[in-house]
Formats: sequence, C-alpha cells, structure tokens
Amino acid sequence: MSVKARLTEEGWEMRLTMDEPRLSDLVEMYEELDLDVHLEPFDPENETGCTECMKTSPERYKTIFTRKKGNDNA
Repeated sequence: MSVKARLTEEGWEMRLTMDEPRLSDLVEMYEELDLDVHLEPFDPENETGCTECMKTSPERYKTIFTRKKGNDNA
C-alpha cells in the first residue's frame, strides 16, 4: 500500500506539495483552521502531473496532508 493510500485510509487529505518559505506559511494556516497537519517527503516517482522542476531537488519539497482534529482512524 502506498503512503498516500495509507494516509487517505486514515482520514488524511492530500493538499499540495511545496517548499520553503511557503511550506511553513501553509502549515501555520492549516493549523489556524484547526486541522491536523502531516508532512511527507516529496516522492517524485509516485506523483502525477507536472513535477519535472521538483525532481531536480526533491529533498526541498514536502507534501502537506490535513484532517480534522481528533480524526485518528489509525
């Protein structure tokens, strides 16, 4: 099972993949919206869409997942 599938099963919703400085801003915004936030390392091999520019330095990027607080179906 992929990381994304496992997290989705646990109630997480994938939002987007971002790097700093916007990454921290978005994490803060989601937390202010009273959501749990989980970050996963960017995995260019399991992403769809245009990720060519991210593949040059994937370690810079994180994928943001959120879910409602207290929704720990694990």
